Amino acid sequence: MASQLLTRVLQRGLPPSASLRSSIRPAVQAPLVQASLALSSSNKSTPPAPLEEPKTSFSEVLDRATNIFFLTELMRGFWLSFEVAMKPKVTINYPFEKGHLSPRFRGEHALRRYPNGEERCIACKLCEAICPAQAITIEAEQRADGSRKTTRYDIDMTKCIFCGFCQEACPVDAIVEGPNFEFATETHEELLYDKEKLLANGDKWEVAIARNLAAEHLYR
Repeated sequence: MASQLLTRVLQRGLPPSASLRSSIRPAVQAPLVQASLALSSSNKSTPPAPLEEPKTSFSEVLDRATNIFFLTELMRGFWLSFEVAMKPKVTINYPFEKGHLSPRFRGEHALRRYPNGEERCIACKLCEAICPAQAITIEAEQRADGSRKTTRYDIDMTKCIFCGFCQEACPVDAIVEGPNFEFATETHEELLYDKEKLLANGDKWEVAIARNLAAEHLYR
């Protein structure tokens, strides 16, 4: 009866009245209630089957007992340690032994001189301009012969990021990053390098710096 009334309303295109809705609702809800009751009763009548534990075979039990009583895992660990002990050592006895450094290694900064003792730096300030950390400060003046030379060349090593841009920008290979990496200090002031400190580094590491630059001249 409810389906007939609903079909009639849809054919006429009219909204169902309150009495019609009240007559349709029980007819539609009754099958849903019966289905839910049937489902709940079926769930109560058939409990879920218990999970079966996996069976352990006799070979697995024997292997486990052998590992426990004969300490096979411990013996394998000892054998692995013995094999590693017999292999060549990969560590070095630093600081008495030091590893190989690439010619492109960027370490402590240094200012170089020409073989006659003249300073290489021409105060072009390209290194100061290209430094991304703004760690370089240069002041220059003109000499009597017309050449430009630095009166101040400071590097704040606490700002330096060792990018190597200053070395690449220098047209005369004056400022370089040498092979020295052992320049740790106890105070901040010791890492504020002036021109005298940089020239002293260049005099100390000139042989190694020249050798590294010669090895890299094909790629520059």
